[in-house]
Order: sequence, then structure tokens, then C-alpha cells
Amino acid sequence: MNNNPQAPSDYPKISSLLPYFLYLKPYWVAFTGALFFGAIYGISSGFGLPFMTDQVFPKIFPSEKDAIRLTSWEIFFYVSWFPIVFFIRGVSSFFNSYLINFCGMKVLEKIRIEVFAKIQRLPLAFFQQHKSGDLLSRVTADTAQLQSAVLSVSNDLIRQPITFIGAITALAVMAIQREGMAFILLCLVAIPLCVFPIRRVGALLMKKALNLQQRAGGLSSVLSENLSGPAEIRSLNLQGREIERFRKQSENFLIARMKVVKYSHILTPLIEIITATGISVAIFQAARKSIHLDAVVPVIVALYMSYEPIKKLGSIHNTIKQGLASLKRLQEVLHAEESITDPPSPTPLNKISGKIKFKEVSFQYPILDEVNKKNLKALDCLNLTINPGEIVALVGPSGAGKTTFAGLLNRLHDPTAGILLLDGKDFRKLSLVELREAIAIVPQKPFLFDDTIEENIRLGKSIHSTGTIEDALINAHAWEFVSDMELKGKQKIGEKGSRVSGGQLQRLALARAFYRNSPILLLDEATSALDSESEEKIHQAMKKLTEGKTTIMIAHRFSSIRLANRILVMECGKIIADGSHEEVYQNCMLYRTLFDNQSE
Repeated sequence: MNNNPQAPSDYPKISSLLPYFLYLKPYWVAFTGALFFGAIYGISSGFGLPFMTDQVFPKIFPSEKDAIRLTSWEIFFYVSWFPIVFFIRGVSSFFNSYLINFCGMKVLEKIRIEVFAKIQRLPLAFFQQHKSGDLLSRVTADTAQLQSAVLSVSNDLIRQPITFIGAITALAVMAIQREGMAFILLCLVAIPLCVFPIRRVGALLMKKALNLQQRAGGLSSVLSENLSGPAEIRSLNLQGREIERFRKQSENFLIARMKVVKYSHILTPLIEIITATGISVAIFQAARKSIHLDAVVPVIVALYMSYEPIKKLGSIHNTIKQGLASLKRLQEVLHAEESITDPPSPTPLNKISGKIKFKEVSFQYPILDEVNKKNLKALDCLNLTINPGEIVALVGPSGAGKTTFAGLLNRLHDPTAGILLLDGKDFRKLSLVELREAIAIVPQKPFLFDDTIEENIRLGKSIHSTGTIEDALINAHAWEFVSDMELKGKQKIGEKGSRVSGGQLQRLALARAFYRNSPILLLDEATSALDSESEEKIHQAMKKLTEGKTTIMIAHRFSSIRLANRILVMECGKIIADGSHEEVYQNCMLYRTLFDNQSE
């Protein structure tokens, strides 16, 4: 994956955020309430504070020529304006923040679920091009950054403009009412000058933010990879290497983070310098005209309150730019091509006999061969028919195409050329759910969830399931150790089956295939992790499991192919031999060599 930020022209525009505002629709009551309280906050801040300064202070502290002695009740009345205004401002700020954060968390939840759901629909090729840690960072960090951007737009684009309008209104009224103070309005010229640093800093910040999110993905990738293989890392004494890898990624992340911090925090001082210059001009002009301090202070407060929202809007602009950088990374997932999809009108499978036919089938991975500058071809023009009930073993060296062959059957990939048929029906015209329920898989490295044994077996349930979970465990010779556990089938097996042995994990995977009872079986060396005694029992169970089912076995150990009545020898994506063991051994040098080497 390219970690270099793309050209600014390739970045999403602010308008790209608009579709995400639709996520707020179910929460329009809370969102409207947040905007209402935001408006109250803006009015009380922008207009209320300058107005109070202008109207209340002169009555409490009148000038000598206008001195009128106020009673204690009158002073109490005017003084009470201060807590009232700040109470209204504080309460409205609280409810505005609370409600907008409630809406924001809901938006974050929906975005995360949408991204996660999209990931579930993407083909395996997508995961070969993206590291799991980077995808984890997109689902967590990038969605959070996008949420922050949506909230900033939703919240402060109401609060701050209203505060600004209120302050400008108060400023205009006071400047016009006071003789010789109209020049104050000219100080507002400083506001358009703030646009230039906002635009420039925002453009730089987007590039730095995208780089930061990519660095965060790299850091997550190193961490995820490390946590996936703790035993291997310790066995190979790689702790020092891993610490160094993580340190380098952490340093890169820190550098990228500090660049974002620099550009996100430089804008506020720039705007403050510009606005302070405007205020200084106002004070200078007022002093030249010998205007009294009592008349100047309320106007200066109003002028300051008109500048403050501009500073806040500049900060919002920075947040939006960071959100757009995250949006770009999320859109790479949300807009990724779903190449393995259900057809508009799936062909029903009905009763499955299990006849599989390859017609001129080829497949190539989208990875460039640096030597020949072409896509690597994993399967090359296969023509083959597997009849119902046949047990076919795929044999060949690593890289021959055996795993790709099996992946086509489960539509983990689609052929790049040719047609694959099940009972005469094109695989691509079948429902994915129906097709995959028709196939039971026992992989070489089974994956089980951190749940109970029963639940892991139950996950294999299909429309073809008939027996009980206990029957499946017995058939797979797994009940022998499950029954000895304290909680039996209710026992949790840990993350990736960490609380059971490799052989036990393999037998649980076999039990799930028994429970699934699909008419087609894919066995990827299902006995590879078993000792000799257990292997013999499993072979007996597999003999029962394969009865009447079309079975494709990927054989790494030749002892496992004794159940097969047909052997396909693969080399460089082609089938170079097809027949019984005796026929293939007699006629295929590669098979004979592989078989003899394992027999020695």
C-alpha cells in the first residue's frame, strides 16, 4: 500500500461530508435540540455579554456627572444580570454539548458498522493488498476523526455564526449610538484577512493528517502482527527485533503527529495576531479622539466577541480537513469493488447432486511479477469434471494451484477466464449463501472463535444439517476429550482455540463439518495435526463423512489420500495427471517422486 499522500486535487471536498449528515436523520429531535441550545449560547455570548457590559455597568458605576444613587434592591437587580446571563450561557452550552455528542456517538456507531459490514463483503484480494492493522485503524481511528469533523460542522457552524452575528449587531448599535465611534466598524476589515491563513493552513493540514492516519495504520499493523504470533516470536528470540520495529513505527507516528499538532495549533495564534491588530487600531483611534473609557470598553468587548467566532471557525476548518483525510481512507474501503456478489436473480440450487465442472478455467492474482511484468497465473485453462460422490485428491508441490482450486469452489475468488459449473449451473449465478451452505470446509489451520465448543460447532449449521452437536463430536472423535472437560460442550476454547491442542482443534473443525452435513466437502489436509493413533480414528470418521458426498482433498501427506478414488496432480496451475493412484504413479514422474520421497 502506498503511504505517500496524494496530490491535494485527489482529496475529498468538504461537500463529501454531506452524505454523512443523513446519519443524523433518526436523531433529528436531539439534533434540533442541540442546535437550539447552540443558538441560545451564541446569542447570549455574542450579543448578551457586550449588551450587558454596555447597559449594566454604566448603571452600577455611573459617571460623576450622571451619578444617581441606586438603592440596594436596584443594585441587586442589575448585578443579578451577570449570573442570569452566565446561567443561560452555561446551561445552553451543556445541553448543546451533551446532545451533539449523543448524536455524534450514534453517527460514529453507524459509520463503523457500515465500514465493518463493507469489509465482510469484500473479496480476499482486498485483504491481500491491505494489512489487518491498517484496516483496524480505519475502523477505529479514522471513523472517530470523521465523527469529530461531522460534529464540528453540525455544532459550531450554528453556534459560532450566531455568536458572530450577535456581536456584530451589538457592535453596530453601540458604534452608531456613540458619537465618533463609527470608525470601529472599519476594524472589521481584519476579518476577511483571516481567510488567507485559514485556507493555507487547512491545505497543509490535510496532507499532514492523511500521512498521520497512514502512520497510525502502520503502527497498528506492527502491533496486530506481533500479537498474532507470540509463540513464534519467543521461539525465534525476535523480541528485540519486534521492539525495534515498533519503536521505528512509533517514532514515525510521533513525527507525523507533531506535524499535525503544529499546523492545527498555528492557526489560532495567527488569527489572534490579526484580530489583536484590529482591536489595537480601534483603541488607537479612540485615544486620538479622546473618547472616554466608559464608552470604549463595551464597544471593544463587542469587537472582541466578533473576532472570537472567526478564531473558532478557523479551528473547525482544521478539524474538517483532518476529517476529510480520514474520509479519504474510509472511502477506499467503502468504495472498494465487491467483485464477489450475489447475482440479481440467483438460480435456485434445489437438490444438489454435487457434479462440478471446470470449462477452460483460468485464474490469476492481481500481483505483478517483477521479472516478466505480468500478472501471476495460478490456474491455467483447466478442463475437468468431478462426478457426484467422487473423492478427489489434489496433489502437487507448493504453488501448484491447489489452494486456489479449492478457493474457486467456495467463491472466495471467481475465475478470470472460463466457467465453473455446479450441477450444470454457473457458480456466479448462484446465491452465495446457498452455494456456501452446500460446502463444508476443514482447513489445514482451523479458525475457531473465543466461544464455547457447542457454539463453535453450531456456527456450521446449514440447511443440510440433520444430527446433533454431540453426534458430530462423537463422529469426529472429539467427544473423547470434550467429555473430560469440566464444562464439556459449554467450555470456552480461548482466542483462536488457544485452550486446546492442535489435534483437538483439528477434530473440532471436523466436528463442525459433520454437523454441517453439506453435499460437497473441501478437506485441506484435515489429519495433518494428528498423531498416528488419532489419525487412524479420523480416517475412519472421514470415510463415514465422505459417503455419498463429492469430496476434494488437498493432500500434503500421502497417507491421507487412501480414501481418494481419483488423484489430480497439479503443477504450475495445470493438471498434469488424472487417475487412480496406480495409474498416476505409473505415468507421472512428479507424483512418483513426491510419493517415494514421503515413503522413505
